[in-house]
Amino acid sequence: MERRTIGAAALAVGAVGLGCMPMSWAYSASRQRGAESLGAVHRALDLGSTLLDTADMYGPFTNELLVGRVLKERRSDAFVSTKVGLLVGEQHIVANGRPGYVRRACDASLRRLQTDVIDLYQLHRADPEVPVEETWGAMAELVRAGKVRALGLCAVGARGRRRSGARLHDGTIRQLERVQQVFPVSAVQAELSVWSPEALESLLPWCAERGVGFLAAMPLGNGFLTGTLTPGQGFEPDDVRARHPRFTAEMMAANQPIVAGLRRTAARHGEDVTPAQVALAWVLAQGRHVIPVPGTKQERWVTENAAAAELRLTADDLAELGRLPAAQGSWD
Repeated sequence: MERRTIGAAALAVGAVGLGCMPMSWAYSASRQRGAESLGAVHRALDLGSTLLDTADMYGPFTNELLVGRVLKERRSDAFVSTKVGLLVGEQHIVANGRPGYVRRACDASLRRLQTDVIDLYQLHRADPEVPVEETWGAMAELVRAGKVRALGLCAVGARGRRRSGARLHDGTIRQLERVQQVFPVSAVQAELSVWSPEALESLLPWCAERGVGFLAAMPLGNGFLTGTLTPGQGFEPDDVRARHPRFTAEMMAANQPIVAGLRRTAARHGEDVTPAQVALAWVLAQGRHVIPVPGTKQERWVTENAAAAELRLTADDLAELGRLPAAQGSWD
């Protein structure tokens, strides 16, 4: 599998990563099975999808514990990415960027992951009560202490700014320019997919110009771009898609032309090629510093996703995909 690098740290990872969040957080709880998820992580590593992306808030904590069970056996096979900065309460999520908390949270993540070092430690969200430079400085101390190899930043507030006059990622870029003065940013994580291409406007070029890796979150559009979801099928109350403005029955039906376009491209490359693989290949085509991180908890989807690294889209394919209609949501 093609290797790509995470920014300034020049840490190589596989072309397609594995987002571990759905294994214990944000998606249908009734379908979360520990043994099945463990098998999916092992399968990803077997296929060279070495980037395992998790966070302390997923669960909370249970996602890191699950990944840690695999790392105990296969640490040398994996590139471990986790996050800090968000705390989960009963009905709310709050940011905590205090330096003391960051240090304690890192130690706790290391214990749960059963490892001595985290390859990429990402700031999940900046704390509005703490200057981001202070939080980032505490994270930099962890690098100097040998507990972390590289630092990353997750994009902030993307969905909430879709209707404002500012460009979608202006706030993230401002944060990046501030923390870059404290310690090098090695990676940025933000949503990027055929139906959410906004990062192409300014955030992806910012990363490319500075040699910063880009982790493409939700490259399969929360599952919509796989073509396996049916409009009106409904979601469990704890599933994030139950409240997502693109997953009402009306909007899922309205956005079917996007899936149809992915199917047309897939058909040109062979009967075994899937819309999901085309969607991932589109993300990979946006630059050698771009690594899609699709989330899944089943081995069969891990296998399908990893194979997308071998799919080469033509210039005509990319042009056609670029002409697909913009996704609609219930806010439109």
